[in-house]
Amino acid sequence: MPKLRVGVVYGGRSGEHEVSLMSARSIISALDPEKYEVTAIGITKSGQWIKRPIPDEAEALDFPVDPTAAVSIKPDPTLWQGFDVIFPVLHGTYGEDGTIQGLLELAGIPYVGAGVTASAVSMDKAVMRALFAQAGLPVVPWEVVTRHQFDQEQEAVYDRIKSRLTFPVFVKPANLGSSVGITKVKGEAGLEEALLTAFAYDRKVVVEQGVENAREIECSVLGNEDPEAAAVLGEIVPANEFYDYQAKYHSEQSKLIIPAEVTAEEAEIIRDLAVRAYKAVDCAGMARVDFFLTRDGQVIINEINTIPGFTRISMYPKLWEASGLPYRQLVDRLIFLALSRHAQRQKLRTSL
Repeated sequence: MPKLRVGVVYGGRSGEHEVSLMSARSIISALDPEKYEVTAIGITKSGQWIKRPIPDEAEALDFPVDPTAAVSIKPDPTLWQGFDVIFPVLHGTYGEDGTIQGLLELAGIPYVGAGVTASAVSMDKAVMRALFAQAGLPVVPWEVVTRHQFDQEQEAVYDRIKSRLTFPVFVKPANLGSSVGITKVKGEAGLEEALLTAFAYDRKVVVEQGVENAREIECSVLGNEDPEAAAVLGEIVPANEFYDYQAKYHSEQSKLIIPAEVTAEEAEIIRDLAVRAYKAVDCAGMARVDFFLTRDGQVIINEINTIPGFTRISMYPKLWEASGLPYRQLVDRLIFLALSRHAQRQKLRTSL
C-alpha cells in the first residue's frame, strides 16, 4: 500500500510562532515513516514559505534554515500538488483563523482540523462568545473595544467597561492565543496600559469579567459530525497569577493535573458543554475547550482552541492519552478525519 503524502505546515507570522515549532516537532516525530511520506512546509516570521524533506534533527525545523537544505516557495495552488493531506500546525493568526484553511479549500486538498468558518469564529474571541451565548452556553460578561474607538473616545471606553464589568477584568487581543498580549487588570489605573498591550497584537480587544478563585479545567474533543469528549479532564494550576505565556511555556512551576479532581457530575457537565461548544462553532477534527470551575460548582466556558498546543506534553494530546488514545494513534485519527471530511465535501454539487 503506498504511503500517504503528508505536508506539515508550521511556523507562521503570529505571536505563537515558537509554540508552532514545538508542536510540529512532536507531530512529525509521531508520523510513522512506514505509513507516511512527510514534507515540512515552514513559514518564517516574515512570511517566507520554505519547503524541504524532514531533517534528521528536530531542531532543524527552527529558522533560519540552511539554504542548501530548503527551497523557498510561493503558497499558490501548485504547492499542494503531490500531497494527500495537509496537517496545519499554525497556532494563532495567519493559521488558526481560517486563512490557511481557505487556501487549502481553494486548492481542493484535505487538511486536518476545523474548516474556514469554525477556525475564524473560534479565533475571534468576541464572535466566539456571541455564538456561545446564542447557543445558551455559560460565558462571562464581556465588552469589545476597537482601536478606533479607543483612539477617538478613550474616556467613553473606560466608562463603558466600568459600568458593565467589575474589576478584576482580563484584557485580551481578540484574535490570538497562548495567552499572548493578555493582562489581568485589578483597577481602572491599569486599563490604558493593558489595552495598549493588547492593541499591539490586534485592532480589536476583548475585555472580560474576571472569575475570582476559579479553577481552570480543560477538555479535549475529537471528531467531525459526531464529536466526542475525552473521558479524562485536565486542570491547569498556573505558576503566575493567571496562565499567561510565561507560565505556559517557560515556568516549571505550572502544573498540569491529569485527571482533574472533579466530581462525576461536574465532569459530565463539562464534557457535555465541550461538545455543545464544538458544535456551536461547527468545528471538525479537533479542539480543546477551556472552562472555569467556580468554588460553588458553576461551570463557565472560557474559550475553544481549534489548533491547540500539540507537543507531547500539551494538554490536548495528554488528555486523549490518559483516556486510552496514544499520541501516535491520535495523529493517525486526525488524518483519517481529515480525509473523511474531504471525501464528504467532494460529494457536494458545485453547479446547477
